[in-house]
Amino acid sequence: MSIPTFPRPNRVTHLRLNSQRFQHLWHIAALFWLIVASAGLMTTGRIAASESPNVVVIFADDLGYGDVSCYGATKIKTPNMDRLAAEGIRLTDAHSAASLCSPSRYGLLTGRSPWRLHKKGNGYRLSSDQMNIAAFLKDSGYTSAAIGKWHLGYSKDWNRLPITGPLEVGFDYHFGVPSNHNDSTRAFIENHDLVGRKPGQPYRIVKGQDFPDGLESPRVDDQVDTTLTRKAIDFIRRNAQRPFFLYFTPCAPHTHVTPAAKYRGTSKAGLFGDHVQELDAHVGEILDTLDDLGIAQNTFVIFTSDNGSTPKDFKGTQNVQLNLADDSGDVRRKFKTAKADAKKMGHVTNGPWRDGKGYSYEGGHRIPFIARWPGMITPGTTSDETINLTDVFATIADVVDRDLPADAAEDSISALPLLLGKRPEIPGREAVFILGNGKDSAVAVCTGTWKLIYRYGSDEDRGHELYDLSKDPNESHDVTRQYPEIVERLADAYRSAEAAGHTRP
Repeated sequence: MSIPTFPRPNRVTHLRLNSQRFQHLWHIAALFWLIVASAGLMTTGRIAASESPNVVVIFADDLGYGDVSCYGATKIKTPNMDRLAAEGIRLTDAHSAASLCSPSRYGLLTGRSPWRLHKKGNGYRLSSDQMNIAAFLKDSGYTSAAIGKWHLGYSKDWNRLPITGPLEVGFDYHFGVPSNHNDSTRAFIENHDLVGRKPGQPYRIVKGQDFPDGLESPRVDDQVDTTLTRKAIDFIRRNAQRPFFLYFTPCAPHTHVTPAAKYRGTSKAGLFGDHVQELDAHVGEILDTLDDLGIAQNTFVIFTSDNGSTPKDFKGTQNVQLNLADDSGDVRRKFKTAKADAKKMGHVTNGPWRDGKGYSYEGGHRIPFIARWPGMITPGTTSDETINLTDVFATIADVVDRDLPADAAEDSISALPLLLGKRPEIPGREAVFILGNGKDSAVAVCTGTWKLIYRYGSDEDRGHELYDLSKDPNESHDVTRQYPEIVERLADAYRSAEAAGHTRP
């Protein structure tokens, strides 16, 4: 910190100070600023850190494009998500890295496309030798937390402590659930331990049994996101004076559809709509906390979803015994048919897009994406540029003004110039590649106008599909026969990206 200079007496200031008095005041002022400067030098790291922008990623679970009112929902109101869009930028052609939870989260945190692993289904893991956003930011003095759904691997034995997970890959604090609040653990994980054990008893998941042996305090299903939000707010408050990265991954509106009592009946889309509106309220609590602490101006916020919504109710919910704080019977009666009920009420969970989670069609991976950075992103803007959640890593690196390592985030291209309105497109990109996952071995190759569903391996015999989204956004008319040259161009783009091992220039 430099010591400021003071005006000396002259004719302009008309100061009538004698020499002795002036020197006395000057020495006092100089001593004061020397003390201030010394304090600044002693806390240089903290002062420099406080100037670094905080980063908050709010990553909803199975939230569809049509579940947010600023994306067209009419039966559900999401004023806090809408507020974020009004204060930032809303993207209309954003895609998850995959159409399933675990690979999508892998893609966001690593900047690496999950299709490179040629793996169906969930079960992706982060390893300590693979760079991710938290580990990257740690090198810049950031503290980080993974609060909410993890779904990227823990150690396999819950009784062997410490339980390994987010802390081993770069996060400083973790509180969450292994895969979602419908998983069989029925417990929270905090750092290296499972919360709510019975002292002195082994923990054991028993097939066909509602609650595991050795668990004294199971998670309360309609309080999971309330608990997670409280933990996220606590983390923000503890770290408001230093740069932090919050990876906040609430469970809503993934099944079980169990909104807290205060949100039931608040939407026009039944229990599912109520669950989304609870999610929106928790988003608002995070934003309000940033405001209350006076750090919103220096915080880059992303709100998005891990994949599209499931249009149908999950069969795995049918025989579940819920653990509810408010056992009025309303949730128990309706949670098994929440998606079907919302549809009957006129709600379209994935908006105009075909199918949903687990599919290569747009409903599986076209998602809400909103970013806010006060003073940097122009409020109320919209972009139809195509991006992928793998781009989040490079974008955050750009936000904190750090270069990516050459061997990391190989499929991540910064979207920051786009978000800031400095250029209308992302340079160096021919297409984005999304792992269809779940239903077949396929990658969706998207250019904004054209989309190729490229099948490989055991599913290659089913053939590829090509759609002109500018004329056929519902993907109703496969035009592979009409445009074989476009099929080949997009297929070659995928094969080239796979062979190169990266898509980042």
